Amino acid sequence: MKTAINRLHDALNLRTGPVIFMSSAFITLLFVVATIAFTEPVDTFFAAVTTWLMANLGWFYILGVTVFLIFLIYLAASRFGRVKLGQDDETPEHSNGAWFAMLFAAGIGTILMFWGVAEPINHYANPPMQDVEGGTAAAFEEAMAFTLYHFGLHTWTIFTLPALAFAYFMYKRNLPPRVSSIFHPILGDRIHGPLGATIDITAIVGTLFGVAVSVGLGTLQINSGLATLFGLEESRFTQIMIIVVVSALAITSVAIGLDRGIKRLSNLNIIVAVGLLFFVLFTGPTIFLLQGTIESVGTYLRWLPELSFWNDTVKASGWQSSWTVFYWAWTISWSPFVGIFIARISRGRTIRQFVMGVLAIPVGFSIIWFGIFGWGSYNIEQNNPGALTQPVVEQGDVAAALFVFLEGFPLTTLTSVIAIILVVIFFTTSVDSAALVMDTIANGHEEPAPTRQRVFWGLLVGLVAATLLGATGSGGLEALQQVIIVVGLPFFAMGYVMIYSIVRALKEDAGERPPLSTKRWRKVLPPEEEARRREERLAREAEQADRMGPLLVKTGSAPRSRPGVNLRGDKGSGNGQGPASN
Repeated sequence: MKTAINRLHDALNLRTGPVIFMSSAFITLLFVVATIAFTEPVDTFFAAVTTWLMANLGWFYILGVTVFLIFLIYLAASRFGRVKLGQDDETPEHSNGAWFAMLFAAGIGTILMFWGVAEPINHYANPPMQDVEGGTAAAFEEAMAFTLYHFGLHTWTIFTLPALAFAYFMYKRNLPPRVSSIFHPILGDRIHGPLGATIDITAIVGTLFGVAVSVGLGTLQINSGLATLFGLEESRFTQIMIIVVVSALAITSVAIGLDRGIKRLSNLNIIVAVGLLFFVLFTGPTIFLLQGTIESVGTYLRWLPELSFWNDTVKASGWQSSWTVFYWAWTISWSPFVGIFIARISRGRTIRQFVMGVLAIPVGFSIIWFGIFGWGSYNIEQNNPGALTQPVVEQGDVAAALFVFLEGFPLTTLTSVIAIILVVIFFTTSVDSAALVMDTIANGHEEPAPTRQRVFWGLLVGLVAATLLGATGSGGLEALQQVIIVVGLPFFAMGYVMIYSIVRALKEDAGERPPLSTKRWRKVLPPEEEARRREERLAREAEQADRMGPLLVKTGSAPRSRPGVNLRGDKGSGNGQGPASN
Protein backbone atom coordinates (compact mmCIF):
# COMPACT_ATOMS: atom_id res chain seq x y z
CA MET A 1 0.00 0.00 0.00
CA LYS A 2 1.46 3.30 -1.09
CA THR A 3 2.09 6.07 1.41
CA ALA A 4 1.12 9.69 0.85
CA ILE A 5 4.72 10.49 -0.12
CA ASN A 6 4.74 7.74 -2.74
CA ARG A 7 1.40 8.90 -4.14
CA LEU A 8 2.69 12.47 -4.38
CA HIS A 9 5.86 11.17 -6.03
CA ASP A 10 3.82 9.28 -8.63
CA ALA A 11 1.41 12.18 -9.17
CA LEU A 12 4.36 14.46 -10.00
CA ASN A 13 5.68 11.78 -12.36
CA LEU A 14 9.08 11.69 -10.65
CA ARG A 15 11.60 8.87 -10.69
CA THR A 16 13.61 9.13 -7.51
CA GLY A 17 13.70 8.03 -3.88
CA PRO A 18 10.40 9.50 -2.65
CA VAL A 19 11.29 9.81 1.04
CA ILE A 20 14.73 11.33 0.48
CA PHE A 21 13.60 13.70 -2.27
CA MET A 22 10.45 14.94 -0.56
CA SER A 23 11.99 15.25 2.91
CA SER A 24 15.00 17.21 1.65
CA ALA A 25 12.75 19.53 -0.32
CA PHE A 26 10.40 19.99 2.65
CA ILE A 27 13.21 20.87 5.08
CA THR A 28 14.69 23.38 2.64
CA LEU A 29 11.37 25.04 1.85
CA LEU A 30 10.53 25.12 5.55
CA PHE A 31 13.79 27.03 6.19
CA VAL A 32 12.96 29.51 3.42
CA VAL A 33 9.41 30.13 4.65
CA ALA A 34 10.47 30.37 8.30
CA THR A 35 13.28 32.80 7.48
CA ILE A 36 11.00 35.08 5.48
CA ALA A 37 8.09 34.88 7.95
CA PHE A 38 10.13 35.02 11.16
CA THR A 39 13.29 36.87 10.17
CA GLU A 40 14.28 38.14 13.60
CA PRO A 41 13.74 34.87 15.54
CA VAL A 42 15.61 32.89 12.86
CA ASP A 43 18.49 35.38 12.96
CA THR A 44 18.58 35.18 16.74
CA PHE A 45 18.55 31.37 16.67
CA PHE A 46 21.42 31.00 14.20
CA ALA A 47 23.43 33.75 15.91
CA ALA A 48 23.01 32.07 19.30
CA VAL A 49 23.86 28.59 18.03
CA THR A 50 26.84 29.90 16.07
CA THR A 51 28.15 31.78 19.11
CA TRP A 52 27.87 28.66 21.25
CA LEU A 53 29.54 26.44 18.65
CA MET A 54 32.43 28.85 18.13
CA ALA A 55 32.98 29.21 21.87
CA ASN A 56 32.73 25.52 22.74
CA LEU A 57 33.39 23.45 19.61
CA GLY A 58 35.72 25.55 17.49
CA TRP A 59 38.54 23.20 18.50
CA PHE A 60 36.50 20.27 17.15
CA TYR A 61 36.46 21.80 13.66
CA ILE A 62 40.19 22.63 13.78
CA LEU A 63 41.28 19.23 15.09
CA GLY A 64 38.94 17.34 12.80
CA VAL A 65 40.46 18.48 9.52
CA THR A 66 44.00 17.82 10.76
CA VAL A 67 43.01 14.31 11.88
CA PHE A 68 41.47 13.67 8.46
CA LEU A 69 44.71 14.79 6.75
CA ILE A 70 46.89 12.56 8.93
CA PHE A 71 44.58 9.61 8.24
CA LEU A 72 44.75 10.09 4.47
CA ILE A 73 48.54 10.27 4.48
CA TYR A 74 48.73 7.16 6.67
CA LEU A 75 46.30 5.23 4.46
CA ALA A 76 48.14 6.14 1.26
CA ALA A 77 51.46 5.04 2.77
CA SER A 78 50.07 1.78 4.19
CA ARG A 79 49.64 -1.52 2.36
CA PHE A 80 46.05 -0.50 1.66
CA GLY A 81 47.43 2.20 -0.61
CA ARG A 82 47.66 -0.48 -3.34
CA VAL A 83 43.91 -1.20 -3.28
CA LYS A 84 42.09 -0.29 -6.49
CA LEU A 85 39.07 1.98 -6.39
CA GLY A 86 37.20 -0.48 -8.56
CA GLN A 87 37.72 -4.13 -9.37
CA ASP A 88 41.22 -5.51 -8.94
CA ASP A 89 41.88 -5.79 -12.69
CA GLU A 90 40.25 -2.46 -13.54
CA THR A 91 42.31 0.25 -15.21
CA PRO A 92 41.75 4.02 -14.83
CA GLU A 93 38.99 5.40 -17.05
CA HIS A 94 40.99 8.58 -17.74
CA SER A 95 44.60 9.08 -18.70
CA ASN A 96 46.92 10.79 -16.24
CA GLY A 97 46.85 13.98 -18.27
CA ALA A 98 43.05 14.10 -18.46
CA TRP A 99 42.74 13.24 -14.78
CA PHE A 100 45.20 15.95 -13.79
CA ALA A 101 43.31 18.45 -15.95
CA MET A 102 39.98 17.59 -14.32
CA LEU A 103 41.46 17.83 -10.83
CA PHE A 104 42.94 21.15 -11.86
CA ALA A 105 39.46 22.21 -12.98
CA ALA A 106 38.08 21.27 -9.56
CA GLY A 107 40.82 23.32 -7.90
CA ILE A 108 39.70 26.75 -9.04
CA GLY A 109 36.40 28.55 -9.01
CA THR A 110 34.57 31.23 -7.14
CA ILE A 111 36.56 30.46 -3.98
CA LEU A 112 39.88 31.48 -5.48
CA MET A 113 38.33 34.38 -7.37
CA PHE A 114 36.74 35.74 -4.20
CA TRP A 115 39.58 35.23 -1.72
CA GLY A 116 42.66 35.45 -3.98
CA VAL A 117 43.25 39.08 -2.98
CA ALA A 118 40.86 39.54 -0.05
CA GLU A 119 42.40 36.96 2.27
CA PRO A 120 46.10 37.95 2.12
CA ILE A 121 45.36 41.67 2.34
CA ASN A 122 43.03 41.21 5.34
CA HIS A 123 45.62 39.24 7.29
CA TYR A 124 48.36 41.66 6.23
CA ALA A 125 46.45 44.54 7.84
CA ASN A 126 45.26 42.51 10.84
CA PRO A 127 47.66 39.63 11.65
CA PRO A 128 45.59 36.65 12.91
CA MET A 129 47.90 35.85 15.84
CA GLN A 130 48.19 39.51 16.83
CA ASP A 131 51.87 38.93 17.47
CA VAL A 132 53.33 41.35 14.91
CA GLU A 133 52.47 44.83 13.72
CA GLY A 134 50.05 45.02 10.81
CA GLY A 135 51.32 46.31 7.50
CA THR A 136 54.85 44.98 7.97
CA ALA A 137 56.88 42.31 6.18
CA ALA A 138 56.40 39.97 9.15
CA ALA A 139 52.65 40.54 8.97
CA PHE A 140 52.61 39.59 5.29
CA GLU A 141 54.53 36.38 5.94
CA GLU A 142 51.93 35.45 8.52
CA ALA A 143 49.16 36.47 6.09
CA MET A 144 50.48 34.14 3.38
CA ALA A 145 50.94 31.29 5.88
CA PHE A 146 47.31 31.50 7.01
CA THR A 147 46.00 31.95 3.46
CA LEU A 148 47.75 28.81 2.23
CA TYR A 149 46.67 26.95 5.37
CA HIS A 150 43.08 27.83 4.55
CA PHE A 151 43.27 26.90 0.86
CA GLY A 152 45.98 24.25 0.79
CA LEU A 153 46.15 20.70 2.12
CA HIS A 154 43.45 21.14 4.75
CA THR A 155 40.76 22.36 2.36
CA TRP A 156 41.48 19.55 -0.08
CA THR A 157 41.56 17.04 2.74
CA ILE A 158 37.91 17.93 3.38
CA PHE A 159 37.13 17.00 -0.24
CA THR A 160 39.45 13.99 -0.46
CA LEU A 161 38.08 12.01 2.49
CA PRO A 162 34.45 11.77 1.27
CA ALA A 163 35.67 11.39 -2.33
CA LEU A 164 37.74 8.36 -1.30
CA ALA A 165 34.80 6.91 0.61
CA PHE A 166 32.44 7.44 -2.34
CA ALA A 167 34.90 5.90 -4.78
CA TYR A 168 35.46 2.82 -2.62
CA PHE A 169 31.85 2.03 -1.81
CA MET A 170 30.48 2.98 -5.25
CA TYR A 171 33.07 1.18 -7.37
CA LYS A 172 34.48 -1.51 -5.08
CA ARG A 173 31.29 -2.59 -3.31
CA ASN A 174 28.98 -1.36 -6.10
CA LEU A 175 26.65 0.39 -3.67
CA PRO A 176 24.36 3.29 -4.62
CA PRO A 177 25.97 6.74 -5.02
CA ARG A 178 24.65 7.91 -1.66
CA VAL A 179 26.35 9.13 1.49
CA SER A 180 24.57 6.35 3.40
CA SER A 181 26.52 3.77 1.38
CA ILE A 182 29.67 4.88 3.22
CA PHE A 183 28.02 3.58 6.42
CA HIS A 184 27.51 0.09 4.98
CA PRO A 185 30.19 -1.59 7.17
CA ILE A 186 28.34 -0.27 10.23
CA LEU A 187 24.68 -0.37 9.24
CA GLY A 188 24.66 -3.17 6.66
CA ASP A 189 21.35 -3.37 4.78
CA ARG A 190 19.91 -0.72 7.10
CA ILE A 191 21.43 1.90 4.79
CA HIS A 192 18.29 1.29 2.71
CA GLY A 193 16.02 2.05 5.67
CA PRO A 194 15.16 5.07 7.82
CA LEU A 195 18.71 5.50 9.14
CA GLY A 196 20.17 5.56 5.66
CA ALA A 197 17.48 7.97 4.48
CA THR A 198 18.25 10.33 7.39
CA ILE A 199 21.94 10.37 6.44
CA ASP A 200 21.17 11.10 2.78
CA ILE A 201 18.65 13.82 3.63
CA THR A 202 21.25 15.50 5.85
CA ALA A 203 23.82 15.25 3.04
CA ILE A 204 21.51 16.77 0.42
CA VAL A 205 20.39 19.63 2.66
CA GLY A 206 23.97 20.34 3.72
CA THR A 207 25.21 20.28 0.13
CA LEU A 208 22.40 22.57 -0.91
CA PHE A 209 23.28 25.12 1.77
CA GLY A 210 27.00 24.84 1.06
CA VAL A 211 26.53 25.53 -2.65
CA ALA A 212 24.08 28.32 -1.79
CA VAL A 213 26.80 29.99 0.32
CA SER A 214 29.17 29.77 -2.67
CA VAL A 215 26.48 31.34 -4.85
CA GLY A 216 26.02 34.03 -2.20
CA LEU A 217 29.74 34.86 -2.15
CA GLY A 218 29.83 34.93 -5.94
CA THR A 219 26.81 37.22 -5.95
CA LEU A 220 28.47 39.67 -3.58
CA GLN A 221 31.55 39.73 -5.82
CA ILE A 222 29.56 40.21 -9.03
CA ASN A 223 27.56 43.02 -7.43
CA SER A 224 30.77 44.70 -6.30
CA GLY A 225 32.32 44.36 -9.75
CA LEU A 226 29.27 45.84 -11.45
CA ALA A 227 29.28 48.69 -8.91
CA THR A 228 32.96 49.39 -9.65
CA LEU A 229 32.50 49.31 -13.42
CA PHE A 230 29.03 50.73 -13.95
CA GLY A 231 28.02 52.29 -10.66
CA LEU A 232 25.31 49.70 -10.04
CA GLU A 233 23.96 49.96 -6.49
CA GLU A 234 25.18 47.37 -3.99
CA SER A 235 21.91 46.35 -2.37
CA ARG A 236 19.94 43.26 -1.43
CA PHE A 237 17.56 43.82 -4.33
CA THR A 238 20.44 43.91 -6.82
CA GLN A 239 21.98 40.80 -5.29
CA ILE A 240 18.68 38.90 -5.51
CA MET A 241 18.35 39.91 -9.15
CA ILE A 242 21.87 38.61 -9.83
CA ILE A 243 20.95 35.30 -8.20
CA VAL A 244 17.78 35.12 -10.31
CA VAL A 245 19.72 35.71 -13.54
CA VAL A 246 22.52 33.26 -12.80
CA SER A 247 20.12 30.61 -11.48
CA ALA A 248 18.08 31.03 -14.65
CA LEU A 249 21.22 30.43 -16.73
CA ALA A 250 22.03 27.28 -14.77
CA ILE A 251 18.46 25.96 -14.94
CA THR A 252 18.27 26.68 -18.66
CA SER A 253 21.44 24.68 -19.26
CA VAL A 254 19.87 21.77 -17.37
CA ALA A 255 16.46 22.03 -19.03
CA ILE A 256 17.63 22.12 -22.66
CA GLY A 257 20.43 19.61 -22.25
CA LEU A 258 23.46 21.79 -22.75
CA ASP A 259 25.69 19.53 -20.66
CA ARG A 260 28.35 19.20 -23.34
CA GLY A 261 28.29 22.93 -24.05
CA ILE A 262 28.52 23.79 -20.36
CA LYS A 263 31.48 21.44 -19.96
CA ARG A 264 33.23 23.15 -22.86
CA LEU A 265 32.38 26.52 -21.41
CA SER A 266 33.74 25.42 -18.04
CA ASN A 267 36.98 24.26 -19.65
CA LEU A 268 37.22 27.57 -21.49
CA ASN A 269 36.66 29.32 -18.17
CA ILE A 270 39.64 27.50 -16.70
CA ILE A 271 41.81 28.60 -19.61
CA VAL A 272 40.66 32.21 -19.18
CA ALA A 273 41.35 32.05 -15.42
CA VAL A 274 44.87 30.81 -16.07
CA GLY A 275 45.18 33.57 -18.66
CA LEU A 276 44.22 36.12 -16.01
CA LEU A 277 46.87 34.63 -13.73
CA PHE A 278 49.56 35.00 -16.40
CA PHE A 279 48.34 38.52 -17.19
CA VAL A 280 48.92 39.58 -13.59
CA LEU A 281 52.28 37.79 -13.56
CA PHE A 282 53.68 39.34 -16.74
CA THR A 283 52.19 42.84 -16.51
CA GLY A 284 53.17 43.13 -12.84
CA PRO A 285 56.60 42.86 -11.21
CA THR A 286 57.29 39.41 -12.70
CA ILE A 287 60.54 38.54 -10.92
CA PHE A 288 59.17 39.77 -7.59
CA LEU A 289 56.02 37.68 -7.97
CA LEU A 290 57.95 34.54 -8.95
CA GLN A 291 60.36 34.94 -6.05
CA GLY A 292 57.51 35.57 -3.62
CA THR A 293 55.52 32.56 -4.82
CA ILE A 294 58.50 30.24 -4.39
CA GLU A 295 59.20 31.76 -0.98
CA SER A 296 55.57 31.12 0.00
CA VAL A 297 56.11 27.37 -0.41
CA GLY A 298 58.73 27.44 2.33
CA THR A 299 56.58 29.74 4.47
CA TYR A 300 53.65 27.34 4.16
CA LEU A 301 55.69 24.26 5.03
CA ARG A 302 57.32 26.01 8.00
CA TRP A 303 54.04 27.28 9.48
CA LEU A 304 51.85 24.25 8.65
CA PRO A 305 52.56 22.10 11.75
CA GLU A 306 51.75 24.95 14.14
CA LEU A 307 48.66 26.21 12.30
CA SER A 308 47.24 22.68 12.01
CA PHE A 309 46.65 22.67 15.77
CA TRP A 310 46.47 26.40 16.58
CA ASN A 311 43.27 27.31 18.44
CA ASP A 312 43.88 30.94 19.47
CA THR A 313 43.86 29.74 23.08
CA VAL A 314 45.85 32.55 24.71
CA LYS A 315 44.52 35.63 22.90
CA ALA A 316 40.99 34.19 22.46
CA SER A 317 40.25 37.03 20.06
CA GLY A 318 37.50 35.21 18.19
CA TRP A 319 39.39 35.65 14.93
CA GLN A 320 39.64 31.94 14.21
CA SER A 321 35.90 31.38 14.47
CA SER A 322 35.19 34.03 11.84
CA TRP A 323 37.78 32.67 9.43
CA THR A 324 39.06 29.12 9.88
CA VAL A 325 35.96 27.59 11.48
CA PHE A 326 33.76 29.23 8.84
CA TYR A 327 35.98 27.87 6.04
CA TRP A 328 36.02 24.33 7.38
CA ALA A 329 32.25 24.26 8.03
CA TRP A 330 31.48 25.75 4.63
CA THR A 331 33.82 23.43 2.76
CA ILE A 332 32.68 20.24 4.47
CA SER A 333 29.00 21.06 3.94
CA TRP A 334 29.36 20.82 0.17
CA SER A 335 32.05 18.14 0.17
CA PRO A 336 29.55 15.45 -1.03
CA PHE A 337 29.14 17.48 -4.24
CA VAL A 338 32.88 17.72 -4.96
CA GLY A 339 33.47 14.25 -3.50
CA ILE A 340 31.19 12.47 -5.97
CA PHE A 341 32.74 14.41 -8.86
CA ILE A 342 36.27 13.40 -7.84
CA ALA A 343 35.17 9.79 -7.23
CA ARG A 344 33.67 9.54 -10.71
CA ILE A 345 36.84 10.64 -12.49
CA SER A 346 39.14 8.52 -10.31
CA ARG A 347 37.72 5.04 -10.84
CA GLY A 348 40.39 2.42 -11.43
CA ARG A 349 43.18 4.21 -9.55
CA THR A 350 44.81 2.95 -6.38
CA ILE A 351 44.18 4.65 -3.06
CA ARG A 352 47.80 5.85 -3.06
CA GLN A 353 47.49 7.41 -6.52
CA PHE A 354 44.16 8.91 -5.56
CA VAL A 355 45.29 10.55 -2.32
CA MET A 356 48.56 11.85 -3.73
CA GLY A 357 46.92 13.22 -6.87
CA VAL A 358 43.88 14.84 -5.27
CA LEU A 359 45.95 16.50 -2.55
CA ALA A 360 48.99 17.50 -4.58
CA ILE A 361 47.58 18.86 -7.86
CA PRO A 362 44.88 21.29 -6.62
CA VAL A 363 47.06 22.38 -3.69
CA GLY A 364 49.93 23.11 -6.06
CA PHE A 365 47.72 25.33 -8.16
CA SER A 366 46.32 27.08 -5.07
CA ILE A 367 49.85 27.94 -3.96
CA ILE A 368 50.60 29.46 -7.38
CA TRP A 369 47.30 31.38 -7.49
CA PHE A 370 47.61 32.87 -4.02
CA GLY A 371 51.32 33.42 -4.50
CA ILE A 372 50.79 35.58 -7.59
CA PHE A 373 47.73 37.47 -6.34
CA GLY A 374 48.97 37.68 -2.74
CA TRP A 375 52.41 39.05 -3.55
CA GLY A 376 50.86 41.29 -6.19
CA SER A 377 48.66 42.77 -3.46
CA TYR A 378 51.68 43.26 -1.21
CA ASN A 379 53.52 45.07 -4.02
CA ILE A 380 50.57 47.43 -4.55
CA GLU A 381 50.42 48.23 -0.84
CA GLN A 382 54.16 48.87 -0.68
CA ASN A 383 54.02 51.33 -3.57
CA ASN A 384 50.69 52.91 -2.63
CA PRO A 385 49.87 52.37 1.07
CA GLY A 386 46.14 52.00 1.70
CA ALA A 387 45.24 51.31 -1.94
CA LEU A 388 43.86 47.90 -0.96
CA THR A 389 43.65 47.93 2.82
CA GLN A 390 41.43 51.00 2.99
CA PRO A 391 38.53 49.76 0.80
CA VAL A 392 38.87 46.05 1.59
CA VAL A 393 39.78 46.09 5.29
CA GLU A 394 38.86 49.47 6.74
CA GLN A 395 35.64 49.86 4.74
CA GLY A 396 34.92 46.13 4.87
CA ASP A 397 34.22 45.72 1.14
CA VAL A 398 35.74 42.24 0.87
CA ALA A 399 33.87 41.43 -2.35
CA ALA A 400 35.54 44.38 -4.12
CA ALA A 401 39.09 43.18 -3.40
CA LEU A 402 39.77 41.64 -6.82
CA PHE A 403 38.46 44.63 -8.75
CA VAL A 404 40.41 47.15 -6.68
CA PHE A 405 43.47 44.95 -7.20
CA LEU A 406 43.01 44.96 -11.00
CA GLU A 407 43.05 48.78 -10.97
CA GLY A 408 46.80 48.47 -10.39
CA PHE A 409 47.28 46.76 -13.78
CA PRO A 410 46.74 47.73 -17.43
CA LEU A 411 43.38 47.20 -19.18
CA THR A 412 41.48 47.49 -15.90
CA THR A 413 38.00 47.64 -17.42
CA LEU A 414 38.60 44.67 -19.72
CA THR A 415 40.13 42.48 -17.02
CA SER A 416 37.35 43.41 -14.58
CA VAL A 417 34.69 42.42 -17.10
CA ILE A 418 36.51 39.15 -17.71
CA ALA A 419 36.68 38.56 -13.95
CA ILE A 420 32.91 39.09 -13.62
CA ILE A 421 32.23 36.67 -16.48
CA LEU A 422 34.56 34.13 -14.86
CA VAL A 423 32.67 34.30 -11.58
CA VAL A 424 29.28 34.06 -13.33
CA ILE A 425 30.28 30.97 -15.31
CA PHE A 426 32.05 29.33 -12.39
CA PHE A 427 29.05 29.37 -10.13
CA THR A 428 26.55 28.80 -12.97
CA THR A 429 28.27 25.51 -13.72
CA SER A 430 28.52 24.82 -9.99
CA VAL A 431 24.74 25.13 -9.59
CA ASP A 432 24.23 22.90 -12.62
CA SER A 433 26.64 20.23 -11.37
CA ALA A 434 25.38 20.42 -7.78
CA ALA A 435 21.81 19.89 -9.00
CA LEU A 436 22.97 16.74 -10.78
CA VAL A 437 24.78 15.41 -7.70
CA MET A 438 21.88 16.10 -5.32
CA ASP A 439 19.52 14.40 -7.75
CA THR A 440 21.90 11.43 -8.00
CA ILE A 441 21.99 11.05 -4.21
CA ALA A 442 18.19 11.22 -4.05
CA ASN A 443 17.82 8.72 -6.91
CA GLY A 444 20.42 6.26 -5.67
CA HIS A 445 21.84 5.56 -9.14
CA GLU A 446 23.76 7.37 -11.87
CA GLU A 447 21.44 6.65 -14.78
CA PRO A 448 19.44 9.44 -16.49
CA ALA A 449 16.44 10.75 -14.55
CA PRO A 450 13.69 13.24 -15.45
CA THR A 451 15.25 16.63 -16.15
CA ARG A 452 12.64 18.42 -14.05
CA GLN A 453 14.19 16.90 -10.92
CA ARG A 454 17.54 18.59 -11.59
CA VAL A 455 15.74 21.81 -12.46
CA PHE A 456 14.02 21.66 -9.08
CA TRP A 457 17.32 21.30 -7.19
CA GLY A 458 18.79 24.19 -9.17
CA LEU A 459 15.81 26.34 -8.21
CA LEU A 460 16.24 25.43 -4.54
CA VAL A 461 19.91 26.45 -4.55
CA GLY A 462 19.02 29.87 -5.95
CA LEU A 463 16.10 30.22 -3.54
CA VAL A 464 18.24 29.46 -0.47
CA ALA A 465 21.02 31.81 -1.64
CA ALA A 466 18.50 34.61 -2.16
CA THR A 467 16.95 33.92 1.23
CA LEU A 468 20.32 34.02 3.02
CA LEU A 469 21.28 37.33 1.41
CA GLY A 470 17.92 39.04 1.12
CA ALA A 471 15.60 37.76 3.83
CA THR A 472 17.89 37.68 6.87
CA GLY A 473 18.46 40.58 9.20
CA SER A 474 22.24 40.07 9.25
CA GLY A 475 24.63 41.45 6.69
CA GLY A 476 25.33 39.31 3.62
CA LEU A 477 28.62 37.65 4.57
CA GLU A 478 27.65 37.44 8.26
CA ALA A 479 24.40 35.65 7.41
CA LEU A 480 26.24 33.15 5.22
CA GLN A 481 28.78 32.47 7.97
CA GLN A 482 26.23 31.94 10.74
CA VAL A 483 24.10 29.43 8.85
CA ILE A 484 26.94 27.38 7.41
CA ILE A 485 28.81 26.97 10.73
CA VAL A 486 25.67 25.35 12.15
CA VAL A 487 25.05 23.20 9.07
CA GLY A 488 28.66 21.99 8.98
CA LEU A 489 28.66 20.39 12.45
CA PRO A 490 27.01 17.03 11.57
CA PHE A 491 29.35 16.66 8.60
CA PHE A 492 32.38 16.75 10.89
CA ALA A 493 30.86 13.95 12.94
CA MET A 494 30.28 12.03 9.70
CA GLY A 495 33.95 12.49 8.84
CA TYR A 496 35.08 10.38 11.77
CA VAL A 497 32.53 7.71 10.85
CA MET A 498 33.90 7.74 7.28
CA ILE A 499 37.38 6.98 8.62
CA TYR A 500 36.08 4.02 10.60
CA SER A 501 34.00 2.74 7.67
CA ILE A 502 36.87 2.94 5.20
CA VAL A 503 39.29 1.10 7.49
CA ARG A 504 36.73 -1.55 8.41
CA ALA A 505 35.73 -2.10 4.77
CA LEU A 506 39.36 -2.42 3.70
CA LYS A 507 40.04 -4.98 6.41
CA GLU A 508 36.90 -6.92 5.49
CA ASP A 509 37.65 -6.95 1.78
CA ALA A 510 41.45 -7.25 1.68
CA GLY A 511 43.42 -10.49 1.46
CA GLU A 512 47.08 -11.18 2.15
CA ARG A 513 50.06 -9.96 0.11
CA PRO A 514 50.89 -10.55 -2.69
CA PRO A 515 48.68 -9.71 -4.50
CA LEU A 516 46.30 -7.57 -2.48
CA SER A 517 43.06 -9.12 -3.67
CA THR A 518 39.57 -8.02 -2.66
CA LYS A 519 36.08 -9.46 -2.77
CA ARG A 520 33.83 -8.75 -5.73
CA TRP A 521 30.49 -7.15 -4.91
CA ARG A 522 27.36 -7.31 -7.04
CA LYS A 523 25.77 -4.10 -8.30
CA VAL A 524 23.16 -2.83 -5.82
CA LEU A 525 20.24 -0.50 -6.49
CA PRO A 526 18.14 1.24 -3.83
CA PRO A 527 15.12 -0.96 -2.96
CA GLU A 528 12.61 1.53 -4.36
CA GLU A 529 14.43 1.68 -7.71
CA GLU A 530 14.81 -2.09 -7.86
CA ALA A 531 11.09 -2.53 -7.13
CA ARG A 532 10.24 0.08 -9.75
CA ARG A 533 12.32 -1.70 -12.38
CA ARG A 534 10.88 -5.08 -11.43
CA GLU A 535 7.36 -3.71 -11.92
CA GLU A 536 8.34 -2.27 -15.28
CA ARG A 537 9.87 -5.58 -16.34
CA LEU A 538 6.76 -7.51 -15.29
CA ALA A 539 4.56 -5.01 -17.13
CA ARG A 540 6.64 -5.45 -20.29
CA GLU A 541 6.43 -9.24 -19.98
CA ALA A 542 2.66 -9.07 -19.48
CA GLU A 543 2.30 -6.81 -22.50
CA GLN A 544 4.44 -9.16 -24.56
CA ALA A 545 2.35 -12.13 -23.39
CA ASP A 546 -0.86 -10.32 -24.44
CA ARG A 547 0.58 -9.70 -27.89
CA MET A 548 1.69 -13.33 -28.21
CA GLY A 549 -1.65 -14.77 -26.94
CA PRO A 550 -3.49 -14.93 -30.28
CA LEU A 551 -0.40 -16.36 -31.97
CA LEU A 552 -0.11 -19.12 -29.35
CA VAL A 553 -3.78 -20.04 -29.76
CA LYS A 554 -3.40 -20.16 -33.53
CA THR A 555 -0.25 -22.31 -33.48
CA GLY A 556 -1.30 -24.41 -30.47
CA SER A 557 2.09 -23.95 -28.84
CA ALA A 558 2.81 -22.91 -25.28
CA PRO A 559 5.65 -20.74 -24.03
CA ARG A 560 8.48 -22.56 -22.34
CA SER A 561 9.42 -21.43 -18.85
CA ARG A 562 12.86 -19.99 -18.25
CA PRO A 563 14.79 -19.35 -15.06
CA GLY A 564 14.22 -15.94 -13.53
CA VAL A 565 16.81 -13.30 -14.26
CA ASN A 566 17.21 -10.35 -11.96
CA LEU A 567 17.94 -6.76 -12.94
CA ARG A 568 21.67 -7.28 -13.17
CA GLY A 569 21.33 -10.26 -15.48
CA ASP A 570 22.64 -12.81 -12.95
CA LYS A 571 20.59 -15.90 -12.09
CA GLY A 572 18.40 -16.01 -9.06
CA SER A 573 16.61 -13.28 -7.18
CA GLY A 574 17.23 -10.95 -4.30
CA ASN A 575 18.84 -7.60 -3.95
CA GLY A 576 22.37 -8.87 -4.46
CA GLN A 577 23.64 -7.65 -1.12
CA GLY A 578 27.01 -8.95 0.01
CA PRO A 579 29.99 -10.27 -1.89
CA ALA A 580 29.48 -12.45 -4.94
CA SER A 581 30.17 -16.13 -4.47
CA ASN A 582 33.25 -17.49 -6.12
